[in-house]
Amino acid sequence: MGIKPGNLFEVPDFLAAVKFITVLPGGRGGEFKPARMIPYFPLVGLLLGALAAGFDWAAAHLWQRPLVSLLDVVLLVILTGAFHIDGLGDTADGLFSHRSRERVLEIMKDSRIGVMGLVAVAATLAIKWGALAELEHQRSWLIFLIPGYSRAGILFAMRRLPYGRPEGGTGKAFFEKELKWRSFWSLAPLWLLSLFLGAKAVVLMIGWAGCVVAAIWFYRRRIGCVTGDLLGAMVETTEAALFLLMTACSF
Repeated sequence: MGIKPGNLFEVPDFLAAVKFITVLPGGRGGEFKPARMIPYFPLVGLLLGALAAGFDWAAAHLWQRPLVSLLDVVLLVILTGAFHIDGLGDTADGLFSHRSRERVLEIMKDSRIGVMGLVAVAATLAIKWGALAELEHQRSWLIFLIPGYSRAGILFAMRRLPYGRPEGGTGKAFFEKELKWRSFWSLAPLWLLSLFLGAKAVVLMIGWAGCVVAAIWFYRRRIGCVTGDLLGAMVETTEAALFLLMTACSF
């Protein structure tokens, strides 16, 4: 995958990943090397989480938690340019259309959003808002970590599922080579940072693993592959589920 032992972190590759999945500036444009971006997706998630956590802390001095939580959700959508949200809407329209695999993939390519897509987007954003409005203990730390976890799941889906659009698509270039396990090194800092949560880290990790396994199983059973839209949907639903799970933790 082009990841050299002993020199894992490359600033240009990290900035390229930032530029690809967020609206944040990623430095000067260079050669498009998708394989080198993949390991940095969890770290980009942590960057988004850090910005959201900082905003949440500052906004809490001006408004009550329900409004601040709503602004947090909006901020994450803005920072990603609704990239994952768009994938969630397309995925819901396709997967819940009860059509053949070929027709599902065709529906997901349609830029128009249908009823199922609208419901999925609204429900996911509402769950995030409701969960954040109730989240109190270790709030900033969880807002920081969860976007990283939600994007870490992408690596496992890329490893376990084939790409569903051999003719071309946004994500095709990321599947040209098999993702090696050594590209999962960015999970280490994510897990190490989670230790500051104490016992709650175990719940977070188990919940995240459950979300990843469930998404991969569903995608494999439903259409036997993955696309960029499906990865975006995975990010959004995992994020919502983890915020909801952490709200239920009273310790």
